[in-house]
Amino acid sequence: MKSNIYNQTGEKIGDASLTATIFGVNFNRDLVHQAFVIQRANGRSVIAHTKDRSEIRGGGKKPWRQKGTGRARHGSTRSPIWKGGGITFGPTNERVFSRKINQKMRQKAVLMALSQRIKDGHYAIIDSISEESKTKKASQILKAIKDKIFNIKDDKGSFLFVFATGKEIGRRAFRNIEGIDTISAKSLNVVDIINHKYIIFIKDSLPVIEGIYTKI
Repeated sequence: MKSNIYNQTGEKIGDASLTATIFGVNFNRDLVHQAFVIQRANGRSVIAHTKDRSEIRGGGKKPWRQKGTGRARHGSTRSPIWKGGGITFGPTNERVFSRKINQKMRQKAVLMALSQRIKDGHYAIIDSISEESKTKKASQILKAIKDKIFNIKDDKGSFLFVFATGKEIGRRAFRNIEGIDTISAKSLNVVDIINHKYIIFIKDSLPVIEGIYTKI
């Protein structure tokens, strides 16, 4: 698979060859959806928690005697039917949201999501990014990519920049720009790919991706 390589000003400077078994995988909606849902579920944390009757303070004494008062019998003020008592069937911090997916399925879903972006033409390969850690410089690079590569005339469309290691200084420059996220090649995942309309590969990231997914 042939693809153009651009510099950070949006001008074509060469060609790249993409491995078809990695960047040309047929899309399976069910598998990608499964991987997406599982990753989102595994990222959830338990926040809401209600106390049941065993966690409520007090209520150890019987409110009144069993018989002879004319009132209903009660054993504790911690009962769920009392104000201030325990909660029945409320959310607790013992809930587990995590789900499992095997490694091959997860990696295959990543390749499918990547391949779909490439099939749609919503990607570009940039030779390198300036090591200058300035948001102004990053904004100029983004504008050139939008105007010259994708012909985008408005601010719509989110971008995911894929770097080789994630330690590049130039990566910091994009942090303050809305709609842009950066990621290292080894951290590619279905959620980030699906949540961004355009993917920008820094050329050095391609060998890293191929090295990780060649064996699939």
